[in-house]
Amino acid sequence: MIFANEDIAKVINLAVAPVFLLTGISGALNVLSTRLSRIIDRGRKLNEEHIITDTAHAEEVDNEQKMLALRAKLIHRAIMTCTVSALFICIVIIALFLEVLLQFQLQLFIVIMFMAALCCLSFGLLTFLREIDISALSFRFGKYRVAKQKK
Repeated sequence: MIFANEDIAKVINLAVAPVFLLTGISGALNVLSTRLSRIIDRGRKLNEEHIITDTAHAEEVDNEQKMLALRAKLIHRAIMTCTVSALFICIVIIALFLEVLLQFQLQLFIVIMFMAALCCLSFGLLTFLREIDISALSFRFGKYRVAKQKK
């Protein structure tokens, strides 16, 4: 097999956009993992508190721990879907090169993988948005809440 330099240059040009998307996803994963570690740190701090049961403070701590558990679950889901999205983007890049190197017809496969990557990324970002909403609902300045509780 002889490859024209133009073919390789074309593939590299096509692969640049997905690589930039990978960079964006890695930034999102950095933010998500930082949020998860902050949630875990707060949960550990609450676990270390000596709480007298059947008090208002104990109920407040229990409610906060429930919120932290839900937030951690959502962040974990967002990390998973964003990571799957990044893996699909890597598969797209590999398929672009295989298409030229092995002269396969992979256009449909590439389109499906790219759409799957965008769907996963969208779901991860929506999950992150939900976690942000829950975070805002649970945060307060003294007796003042940032957002109103949903009933």
